[in-house]
Amino acid sequence: MKERAMIILSGGQDSTTCLYWAMKRFHAENIEAVTFDYGQRHKVEITCAKRIAEQHSIPHHIIPINSFEMLGQNSLTDKKVEFDAGYHRELPRTFVPGRNLIFLTLAASLAWQKKINHLVIGTAQTDYSGYPDCRESTIKAMERTLNLGLDYYFKVHAPLMHLTKKETVFLAMELDAIDAMALTHTCYRGEQPPCMDCEACKLRAKGFKEAGIIDPLVN
Repeated sequence: MKERAMIILSGGQDSTTCLYWAMKRFHAENIEAVTFDYGQRHKVEITCAKRIAEQHSIPHHIIPINSFEMLGQNSLTDKKVEFDAGYHRELPRTFVPGRNLIFLTLAASLAWQKKINHLVIGTAQTDYSGYPDCRESTIKAMERTLNLGLDYYFKVHAPLMHLTKKETVFLAMELDAIDAMALTHTCYRGEQPPCMDCEACKLRAKGFKEAGIIDPLVN
């Protein structure tokens, strides 16, 4: 039986790099992608994900979730919350509580229906802003939970887990994914061109600068 993968594709730098990683490992014809519309300010990333998937003829699913927007209290879904405000246990306001846990659960539910065993997510604990749901321990725990809860074998891959943004840029180069970065979106404010002031923009710019590579998104 062919190994197939479901990738959580946000339309950003990291998930797009992971898509190219998955295409190298599983081949494009064995991949499907899922994107979540959770009421994020930067909704433009959904359009980016769609374009990137279409470019490689990869089946793309968009799943709406309004729960995070209704809960609010984070700067990615609540327009009244400032980006630089403090947060519970000193986590940044850009932390959406439980987001990756829900994403993996829904991606696994979709993959289960399609008899897909591999899940790919772009989390990283090296440059992760302190988000607890990006840690390797969390992802491994989720893998076990999904296997038990769905009584089905899943392998969760997080290719960027131990990479800095600089190393992620180098990986994108190795995978011939740099040109695709022009189609991605990173800015938390949802601005095009990117604001270059939010933490996501700063971290992306830092990675490209340290790698000595021009970011095609802002070139």
